[in-house]
Amino acid sequence: MENKRQKIIVISGATATGKTEISIKLAKKIDGEIVSADSMMVYKYMDIGTAKPTKEEMEGIPHYLIDIVEPEKIFSAKDFVEEADKAIHNIFKKGKIPIVVGGTWLYIQSLLFGLSEAPEGNWELRKSLYKKNNDELYEDLLKVDKEYAQKIHKNDKKRIIRGLEVFYTTGKPFSTFQKEHGFREKKYNFTGFNFERDRDEIMERIEIRIEKMFEKGLVEEVEKLIKMGYENFITSNQAIGYKEIVPYIKGEVDLETAKQNLIKNTKKFAKRQLRTFKNKFEFENINLSDYTKGEVLDKIINNTEWRKTNVNTG
Repeated sequence: MENKRQKIIVISGATATGKTEISIKLAKKIDGEIVSADSMMVYKYMDIGTAKPTKEEMEGIPHYLIDIVEPEKIFSAKDFVEEADKAIHNIFKKGKIPIVVGGTWLYIQSLLFGLSEAPEGNWELRKSLYKKNNDELYEDLLKVDKEYAQKIHKNDKKRIIRGLEVFYTTGKPFSTFQKEHGFREKKYNFTGFNFERDRDEIMERIEIRIEKMFEKGLVEEVEKLIKMGYENFITSNQAIGYKEIVPYIKGEVDLETAKQNLIKNTKKFAKRQLRTFKNKFEFENINLSDYTKGEVLDKIINNTEWRKTNVNTG
């Protein structure tokens, strides 16, 4: 099979590190195509708030798994893996190099090592758990799966609920499934790079990015989504960049408050991503604050492990 013989490149990292721009430049240099591993870019009509690359920014490089589902649809890690496998197969068939790029850890983990045997989401159970406060949920998780609870932040409600959901559904701690999954063989022959920047620089880049989002028409984009009937989705926990704008549109907060809430939530999200990607994979960490874009590209292209399999990528 091609995925055992040929190597793919994977680029991970927190929001606003610069993954999109460098991955496009890399694809042009090595005749590659990009598979997005971003849990929000899969949704149609959500362009500005997800920082999707425009057609012009893509510079003619094909991108997969962007704009493929309606906003109200649930798109799971399983769905992602199925679609990403197809995309990678198609890219290999064309004789090109797949470059997987994104900041959704679960998507990348599932693609590279396969899906965990843990059960899929129980949405009714999740709804009931979301009604409880964080402290109560975290205490419950400590009782049934202390090992997993100690790995996550006590305010990370999404992951706390996932841990409880798995235990209540199977009677087995989520940490048990994670251990079993950790010994799986790699699905793909890959070389991975984790993009970082100095913390202060990322925070500044987030503020600049959000200012540009408002200039490009983020408020109007949210208004359009509400008119299309997608308000319940964009006010969900995961829709950072959208849920903060709805209170402004409803007249509950002023525009500056909405903007500051978005900046605050995006920074918190980026900090979680930085912690997650730093130690999750056997990737080479590249601090983009220390290199020019050209130096980063050279660093990736000249990587020894990468060139062992792809000798014509110079």
